[in-house]
Amino acid sequence: MEKQNQPNYKLIYSDIIERKFPHKKAECEKLLEKKILSTMDILELNNRIFGAKNQDSKKMNQKLRSYNKTDIIRILDYQKNHRMNNIQVAEHFGLSKNSMTKWRRMFQ
Repeated sequence: MEKQNQPNYKLIYSDIIERKFPHKKAECEKLLEKKILSTMDILELNNRIFGAKNQDSKKMNQKLRSYNKTDIIRILDYQKNHRMNNIQVAEHFGLSKNSMTKWRRMFQ
């Protein structure tokens, strides 16, 4: 199977921090040191750099997200470890309840 081309998020976010938000470098350093950034890491970086957005922006951004199997399993493990129901996890990660239900059926 051919490896999918992905943007170099480490380089992108490092450049953004260096040029526009140098005061947030220490806050994001631990995430940027990771060898591979997961979707959850990228979302966390985005939130740390640009802050929380209004509800309309969150809804629009949610429609454009995609999660790989590793990210889904991490979310499901988080749910199990924190003893949360689908609604609580969906709200915590900004997901739809339907996505959570579908993933639970697929992976557990």
